[in-house]
Amino acid sequence: MAITPRASAQTTTFPFNLARGGMIRRGVTALALMLAAMTLPSEAHDYKAGDLQIDHPWSRATVPTAKVAAGYLSIKNAGEEADRLVSVESEISERAEIHEMAVNAEGIMTMRPLSQGVEIPAGGSVSLEPGSYHLMFMELNAPPKEGERFSGTLHFEKAGSIDVEFAVEAMGAKASEGDHSGHGH
Repeated sequence: MAITPRASAQTTTFPFNLARGGMIRRGVTALALMLAAMTLPSEAHDYKAGDLQIDHPWSRATVPTAKVAAGYLSIKNAGEEADRLVSVESEISERAEIHEMAVNAEGIMTMRPLSQGVEIPAGGSVSLEPGSYHLMFMELNAPPKEGERFSGTLHFEKAGSIDVEFAVEAMGAKASEGDHSGHGH
């Protein structure tokens, strides 16, 4: 049986089409993997410093005229000795302090700076969250805006310094609100 020109054209293009389709699929897959790899560092929102794990640093958006903002995060200590968060710096403020909110004996909520910082017990954890320990960013250079991030540096007595990014959430955000899974690994 003789091969017609049409059949012959199909025979010669068939392997080429398969190879071309495979090359396109591999190229698209490679591009997707490359883009995913490029976005992973910016999505990471957990940090490690020695035996300390710092989880989800975040802040609330403020009004444009605000002079202060707060910062929150969790610190887990997997080590066998306590460490201490002694100070903090941020790109959005001239100065920053570690604060504690507590209810005094008269039932009045008070806020005070902790000049000695916050101890993170061996094998334990500390949460800096609304209504408790927190960071205060004072003399703001720019107000934190929802959906943005700003950098900061946490200074620990033993683990040293670690640079982090604070994810800015809505003005009324609470510690238990929001889906923080996008801020993880």
